[in-house]
Amino acid sequence: MKKLTILAACMTTFGCNQIDNAPTKDNKNAIWPAIKSQVVKDQVIENKVQALISTMTLEQKIAQMIQPEIRDITVDDMRKYGFGSYLNGGGAFPSGNKYSTPREWVNYAQLMYEASIDDSLDGSNIPTMWGTDAVHGHNNVIGATLFPHNIGLGAANNPALIKEIATATATEVMATGIDWVFAPTVAAVRDDRWGRTYEGYSEDPDIIKAYASAIVEGLQGKPGVDFMDDSHVISTVKHFIGDGGTNNGIDQGNNTADEQELFDIHAQGYVGGLTAGAQSVMASFNRWQGDKLHGSKYLMTDVLKDKMGFDGFVVGDWNGHGQVAGCSNDSCPAAINAGLDIFMAPTHTWKALYENTIKQVKQGDITHARIDDAVRRILRVKFRAGLFDKPSPANRKYAGKTQYIGHEKHRTIAKKAVRASLVLLKNNHQTLPLNPAQRVLVIGDGADNIGKQSGGWTISWQGTNNTNDDFPSGTSIYDGIAKWVKSAGGQVELSEDGSYQQQPDVVIAVYGEQPYAEGQGDVTNLAYNSNDPGELSRLHSFNEQNIPVVSVFISGRPMWVNAYLNASDAFVAAWLPGSEGSSVADVLFKGDKREDFTGKLSFSWPATPDQIVNRHDDNYAPLFPYGYGLTYRDDITINTLPEHHVSLTNMPAAQAIFDGKLVAPWKLSLINEHQHQQVTSSSVTLHNLSYRTIDKVVQEDAFKVTHVGGTRAGVLFSNLDNGYGLSGDNGAIELSVRREAKLDDSVMLALNCDDIAQCPHAVSLASKVNKIPVNEWGRVQFHLSCFNRLKASHGKLTSLSVLSSSPMSLHISGIQLVKQKKINTACDANFD
Repeated sequence: MKKLTILAACMTTFGCNQIDNAPTKDNKNAIWPAIKSQVVKDQVIENKVQALISTMTLEQKIAQMIQPEIRDITVDDMRKYGFGSYLNGGGAFPSGNKYSTPREWVNYAQLMYEASIDDSLDGSNIPTMWGTDAVHGHNNVIGATLFPHNIGLGAANNPALIKEIATATATEVMATGIDWVFAPTVAAVRDDRWGRTYEGYSEDPDIIKAYASAIVEGLQGKPGVDFMDDSHVISTVKHFIGDGGTNNGIDQGNNTADEQELFDIHAQGYVGGLTAGAQSVMASFNRWQGDKLHGSKYLMTDVLKDKMGFDGFVVGDWNGHGQVAGCSNDSCPAAINAGLDIFMAPTHTWKALYENTIKQVKQGDITHARIDDAVRRILRVKFRAGLFDKPSPANRKYAGKTQYIGHEKHRTIAKKAVRASLVLLKNNHQTLPLNPAQRVLVIGDGADNIGKQSGGWTISWQGTNNTNDDFPSGTSIYDGIAKWVKSAGGQVELSEDGSYQQQPDVVIAVYGEQPYAEGQGDVTNLAYNSNDPGELSRLHSFNEQNIPVVSVFISGRPMWVNAYLNASDAFVAAWLPGSEGSSVADVLFKGDKREDFTGKLSFSWPATPDQIVNRHDDNYAPLFPYGYGLTYRDDITINTLPEHHVSLTNMPAAQAIFDGKLVAPWKLSLINEHQHQQVTSSSVTLHNLSYRTIDKVVQEDAFKVTHVGGTRAGVLFSNLDNGYGLSGDNGAIELSVRREAKLDDSVMLALNCDDIAQCPHAVSLASKVNKIPVNEWGRVQFHLSCFNRLKASHGKLTSLSVLSSSPMSLHISGIQLVKQKKINTACDANFD
């Protein structure tokens, strides 16, 4: 096996020298090393743990192993059961309020803490701990500093910077009273079609190993110096193991690597993180050679705990235990027996899981020794973190101190990270750096869009439904450009669609992928497909006018963008820079304080849309290799690249409105009589109408709309600016739905209807949906001819609503416009 060593720089345009200097290990028993953690066992703590365990009932022990989510438990539940931990998933907030203040976060933490140590009901006074996904800053909290996502940080290749970011993140997390962070992600991404590619630092494990050590130390502190003091939180190295190497990049799929490759490629982040003293590890959703990791005793116990010597606890991922063979979300002794210490148990199933696990111990399906081992690990970490000795959350050093959320020092670190993460792929004729004292036209839907530039895991789980107002201290990429140009006496114009008042001297186009997160971000190929059909043609129009075009490309992965590269004089891979987008401009313009590009690709850039390529592959031939990145000193011309590929000739004959997530630029609102409220959170209420995300296959890939009746209300999907072209007799609207009870005829599907007082194009959902068994998912289609006078409309589907004046509880996971040559035109039967 070759030793994988990062190239600090690679200045050839389409090739890098490969390094091969490592021996092959031939002893399987030596594959997994014994990790010497910087956190050594303290006998005083061990004695305290044992003394506490000896006093605990079985019920109290199992409660330590259950981690519910804040949308499905109450403070009274915590007082009654004494859960060892709880979490807020992406897009979950105290009281369901997206705009909860830091003080409200702290107040919630305080209430849950007080309930956990209240022994009046459960007899337990063990402090609970709150876990959160702070994966690029404290990304669930309005106003927090959002750092570039990991893919950009990998391009910076700077472990010292990573430690600064982690330390700043820990401070902001502690300002909200939270104890525990589900970071870092240490996936080695081997197929960029994976929707979590941007959560990986690199395809190469060397960067990952160094970064894992740095971020763990930044979050937790250095053992023997400031470990777990008032400025640090518990970290989690995730997801164990091989999540970045699944076949075809399928999220939660199967990794078929042999064991040596599993260690050499996918385990190096754990070597780095565990050596630095990480106290928790999160099990992965994926399989390894067919077996789910949540049920793998060999990997979780034999390898991680026994061979590698990990003495912290293993926490599951979002109901991941329910995917183990023979298990469900509310029952899984196999996961505990395999070595899982904490069930992550969101949704209402936590109570049945708690009760079933107690029953399974009593009947011998799980041994008392395994339960004691799990609880010992949990308590060991709590003692190490000082949770038994620290003040309550509201009385800790940073608690409720709003000034630390988005602190200027933290934003300065983030700005430095943005500049270091940018990779210059093309700079023909040395177009960059630009003279700011000229007329600059800024175009594209990413130019003044902080939500888009921040990507997934940003306030909401998928990073969708956010506006610039949700980032009170953030800056867009346009903000930085405007500042540079105006300060130099130039003129700047912002025009998303490319129109202008005065012909510009140069165009800066900011565009790229819409936000997404796991599962919903998976793609079948790496071709960039814009939601804006005119995006590329606008670049060509400026080419025809001989106006230089600089592209700033926002993405969570390398993509096949040959046509855009050809239409650009300069092309910058900006990745997902986070809340400090203005710093992109610091590297684009000439000036006394001008920065140069320093970022280098930590992922190979594909030469074709279906090329899956990684450093050290045989016949390695990417478009831009690992380690590539130009500076202003380089005078390299990128010639015209091929723009067509056979793999893109067959595109699906459907246009999605909602496919587990809202498809941009569609918007989702609740409507109740004449009131509208845009859905910008995972749970929204409008009088007697409520919306909430739910799980169908993966986390939050569907939603539930509930109406108690009495008014005409429901959900509205709107896309007034673009819409989808209607295809007359050859199309249908398809919904993937589940009902909780029989629907009556007042539950309607309406098209081109944003005023619910006038819905001429509507049909009843009841006749079709009621044929689907209660609580089972099914598909229904309605031919376009079913909607009265639809052909008299403007020829585009610009809005769609599901409305009811009677009680309704409906689950929806998909809505799309299906184009078919032959379709059953009846309006009262299901279509397949």
